Amino acid sequence: MADIRLTNSRSPRGRTPRRFALFLLLSLCLIGIDQLTKFWVTQTLAYGTAIYVTSFFNLCHVVNTGAAFSFLGEAGGWQIFLFSGFALIVSAAVIWMLYKHNDKTLLSLCLAAVLAGAVGNLIDRMLLGHVVDFLDFHLAGWHWPAFNVADIAVCTGAFGAVALEFFEGKHH
Repeated sequence: MADIRLTNSRSPRGRTPRRFALFLLLSLCLIGIDQLTKFWVTQTLAYGTAIYVTSFFNLCHVVNTGAAFSFLGEAGGWQIFLFSGFALIVSAAVIWMLYKHNDKTLLSLCLAAVLAGAVGNLIDRMLLGHVVDFLDFHLAGWHWPAFNVADIAVCTGAFGAVALEFFEGKHH
């Protein structure tokens, strides 16, 4: 079996304000993509409608007042403040981690993605009172809960950070 190594090599220049700013810029670009796609969906698709794309994928327009998989979605509104507060705390922690570890390129890419996802959905909660979701994958009548670009960023960034820790931890 092949030996899998994910290396999170350090920048030869170390941690710098410029690298920190570049990873923040990456987060801003991802936030922009997230917000533009959500804007397109809200302007193009009536709420509750879907466009068939393939036998396993639709574009749709749904909203979520809860968290992942609509957790607490029917809680009456207070959950928006809870999830917004959580997103602010996570964002602050990720910004600090990004500043402290911006010499580690792969980890910084993962953190930038997590930050973008948290802020992208925070913007929706603060401005709209819900999160706009539009990516609908399905198979044999079973639908995965709809999601958006911010959700992809959070999940891939978190998965990547955990994978880095797992694989780096094995070799150190």
